[in-house]
Amino acid sequence: MKLLRVGTAGAERPALLDAEGTLRDLSGLVDDIDGALLADEEVLARIRAAAGTGELPALDAAGLRIGPPLARIGKVVCIGLNYHDHARETGAEPPAEPVVFLKAPDTVVGPDDTVLVPRGSVKTDWEVELAVVIGRTARYLDSAEEALAHVAGYAVAHDVSEREFQIERGGTWDKGKNCETFNPLGPWLVTADEIADPQDLSLKLWVNGELKQAGTTAEQIFPVGEVVRYLSRFMTLYPGDVINTGTPAGVAMGAPEPKPYLRAGDVVELEIEGLGRQRQELKDA
Repeated sequence: MKLLRVGTAGAERPALLDAEGTLRDLSGLVDDIDGALLADEEVLARIRAAAGTGELPALDAAGLRIGPPLARIGKVVCIGLNYHDHARETGAEPPAEPVVFLKAPDTVVGPDDTVLVPRGSVKTDWEVELAVVIGRTARYLDSAEEALAHVAGYAVAHDVSEREFQIERGGTWDKGKNCETFNPLGPWLVTADEIADPQDLSLKLWVNGELKQAGTTAEQIFPVGEVVRYLSRFMTLYPGDVINTGTPAGVAMGAPEPKPYLRAGDVVELEIEGLGRQRQELKDA
């Protein structure tokens, strides 16, 4: 299933995109799309059944904002330097263990919402990423196979980053990762049963129409199952938690000088195979 939330910010309603591409209203079945829903197999089964019969009311998608596909996110856990090609372009050694940092859930916005360039920023960068959404409580998992069974679905994430704040201002990476609007998510949450192999997905990102990133999740240093297993040894993952699993080569930081960092007026578009497409215009904060 392709689950999404539509409407004005803060007042989104749950919806489903059916196999024919028709937007369907889920508000008669569920209040929202969140961790509680993803953990409830009975309700998910009812949604699947209703989608199959075509009984869900159609929505007019014209002019309708798409919000983040998940409400009440508990935490956003991010994996840095998780692609072999990205490590090479930045001159970094592939890490022996996953590099872990957090983004606050309030950085999450809709897939086509405005992204704000922070005040004083000179190095705002782009990163297309596969987001993993947890559907079952995960703690101390023993295998990658067990970990994948705890995944509810996948989405497109844009891990916007300010490199000066992240790298040159001391401390941890968090200052360059948690600026307002720095995690567009969606358009859809695609349930795990629709993704045959999360290590066989193409990722692309364009800036002002120019292709900047064209990678594949096959290049991940730590695959999705291993990332979830690893994180469960250090923190409990709950339904509705999101994991951003890293970005392939092609970011501004890895480009020759002068590096083409983002500015107000730029337009970023990104997509992951089977998971949909995003488009954001940048403006000054």
